[in-house]
Order: sequence, then structure tokens, then C-alpha cells
Amino acid sequence: MTPSGISRRAALALLPAPLLASRARAALPDRPLRLVLGFPPGSGPDVVGRILAEGLRESLPAGVVIDNKPGAAGAIAAQEIARAAPADGTALLFGEVGQLAMAPSTYARLPYDPARDFAPVAQVAAADFAFVVPTTVAASTLADYVAWAKGAPQVFMGTFGAGTPGHFGAAILANEAGFPIEAVHFRSTGDAMTAILNGNVQGMFGTVALVAPHVKAGKLKALAVTGPARSPLLPEVPTTAELGRPSLAFDAWFGLVAPAATPAATLASLDEAVGRALSAPALRSKMEEAGFRAAPQGREAFGAHMRAETTRWAEVVRKTGFRAIE
Repeated sequence: MTPSGISRRAALALLPAPLLASRARAALPDRPLRLVLGFPPGSGPDVVGRILAEGLRESLPAGVVIDNKPGAAGAIAAQEIARAAPADGTALLFGEVGQLAMAPSTYARLPYDPARDFAPVAQVAAADFAFVVPTTVAASTLADYVAWAKGAPQVFMGTFGAGTPGHFGAAILANEAGFPIEAVHFRSTGDAMTAILNGNVQGMFGTVALVAPHVKAGKLKALAVTGPARSPLLPEVPTTAELGRPSLAFDAWFGLVAPAATPAATLASLDEAVGRALSAPALRSKMEEAGFRAAPQGREAFGAHMRAETTRWAEVVRKTGFRAIE
């Protein structure tokens, strides 16, 4: 804390812009910043990563380059940054909850250790989920759905892959409510959406941005959203906390991490640059239009959040009996 009691980031915001910018640049290399993403162009992480890159270009005159390295649920990209040398702040991982908090519990052999190999820089954004069901399911509320599921001979839940937030969200709901499910893991978003629209699966946690158009068109029913507040895309749908199921409050969050050996001064400068980018109303609006919400956290808070989420999802994995992926 500063002598006046305000936070360091708030105090820095009071400095003249030219002085602040020169201080940030002083601890950063003059080469372009490379943001490595473990997912293909057009994916959710790619969309929000590119929005952030646009905002960072104002603070980082050397430029920002997006480097997509998809594969192995993001592990290829994460491993590259974990082993990056030199650790000078020119290469960062734009990671997400799966890579940085779930993977240690869902993979038997992970080629990197988030706690050991990365230094948190800043959290950037989050995407909330909605629990949706096909119109053929006789349920208009989450309570209705639980009652229906308990009487159904079998309930198939669609997911966007084993060991993902949507997969574990479905497992938490089924375990707490007391009905068995069969998880159906799809390799592509399109296949999963086709399955639930056709009624081949009877429930799914999908990101609000993905499912909202189908809900508004009357092709799916949204029974709950998992975020801290109702989504502006589905304002009539209650949160899981409102419905008395706080354990189903989860999201997919995104943030920047650097190789563990990155100098503290460089990390601080990167954190400041991200904070300035996320304070711009235009950038926040772009994120909202794309279905994300800005969720800025400085490097210390983000580090604490990563540790808490790693513990939380490890317990969820244990309770669901999920078998680690080789």
C-alpha cells in the first residue's frame, strides 16, 4: 500500500500519462510482445486475446503479435512458454482456466507445472456459462429439470470435451441433485450444438455467447447462468447462486502468465500495461459484444486466484471420480 492507503495500481493511475508510459517501457524489451495461444484462430481464447492485443499496442510501441499454437488442450502452447528462454517478457502465454488450474488434476502426465513454471501477469476476462436444454425436455426451470432427470431412464449431458468446465459443471449438478448422467464429449463446438439442438443430449453447459442466439430464437431453453450476475445477453435467466446452487457458480477465465524466471520489474510493467488496456471503455465494449466480460486482476490477485481455482477444481475432479487423461 502507498502512504495514503490506496493501491499501487490506483496510485500509478494518478501519474501523468507520459511519465507512466515511459516507466512501463523502461522495464520492457524493445522487441514485439508475442502472445502465445493454445487454441486456433476464431476460438474463444483467440477472440478475447486479439481484443487485448489491440489495447496493448497503445502501451507497447514495439507491437503485439498473436501466435496460435493449438493442440493437446492448450498444453503445447503452455509448455513452450514454460520453457521459453530468455525469460525477458517478450513471450507470454494467454492462458485459460483449463491450462492453468484444471490440467494438474485432469492430466496424469502434464509437460508443465503452472505453479512452478509460470509467473502470473494479470487476469484479463471471463466467460460465463448457461445451462441449456432442448425444447423437447419438459422443464422450464432448473428445479423442473432436476425433477424430470430423476424420473428419466437415462440423461445424456453434452460437453465440449472431457475435463472442461462444462463437463465438471454437469457432473456437479448431477451429483448434488442426485441423478445419474452419461457425459457425451464432443470434439467440436459445432457437433455439440447440433446434438443438443436435435435433442440427442438433454443438457449442456455452454458459454452464454454461444447459446444465447439459440435461446432467443426459441430453439433451446436456458435454465440458469453460472456467472456472478445475470448476463446482459440473457437477462431473464437467473444465476445458479439465485437458485440456491452456489457450487455451480463458475466461469472460464483468461489471463497472461510469463516464464517463472521473468524479472519482477518486467512483470510489474506488463501488469500496468494490461491494467491500462482494460480500463478503456471501448475495449470493454468489444469484449462484451464478443460475449466476454472484462475481469481485470493484477498479478498478485491473479496469482492468488490461480491457486484457489487449482485447489477448487482438484476437489471437484476428486468428487466426480474423473480419471486423469494420459
